[in-house]
Amino acid sequence: MTFDLLSTIVLTAGATVVVATFVTLFGSSLTSRISIGAAMALWFIGVLGLGAHGNIATPLLGAAVLIPIAVLSVVGFGWSAGRDRLRSVPLPALIALNVTRLLGVLFVLLYAAKRLPAPFAPVAGWGDIAAGAVALPLALWVARRPDTRSPVLFWNSFGLADLVTAVTLGALSAPGSSRVFFDEPGSALMSSVPYILIPCFLVPSLSFVHLVVFYQTLRMPAADRRNALMTTSASLRG
Repeated sequence: MTFDLLSTIVLTAGATVVVATFVTLFGSSLTSRISIGAAMALWFIGVLGLGAHGNIATPLLGAAVLIPIAVLSVVGFGWSAGRDRLRSVPLPALIALNVTRLLGVLFVLLYAAKRLPAPFAPVAGWGDIAAGAVALPLALWVARRPDTRSPVLFWNSFGLADLVTAVTLGALSAPGSSRVFFDEPGSALMSSVPYILIPCFLVPSLSFVHLVVFYQTLRMPAADRRNALMTTSASLRG
């Protein structure tokens, strides 16, 4: 129970960092920042309410993962003003947010305590740790070299693939007709508080961030990225 309490604290802290980052980066005005913060707070509370019931069916849990990604994508990419805002967000900040992926150590510890199965927990845990460990050095590199492209694409592809793999393995390890991996105790723990915050809040949020990184890196010319970064740095100094 002590471990679950500590997990609650660190996962809530991680979710708070995500919300604060979204509010700061994606809000273009005070009104939009308040709206983003309120919407994400309601989302956070809704996820906790869902997890309080426990034993959630795999299709419902899958919907709780995919629907937020779809909503964020529609809101962000669905019209020109949203796309303009996404292009203006500093790329190093988006990359640095993935430092929260170091929370993947929870998967490793839960696997060691025989509370989560293989291959789900080790793959998800070590994949998250790898993505999170590289995030800050890469963000600092991109801040100095805004024209960096290949390393960002490689890291971003790995990071998004890791999230997709973790969700897939979790679903295939959950009790039900779709179960493929039968190592006990199964992945049902991920549908309970506080661990439901990982698949239903942190994974969708960070998946959207990966999509924005792809959008900036693949579509925005290097010169524009450099100008956007310089503009942001100047505004922060001012």
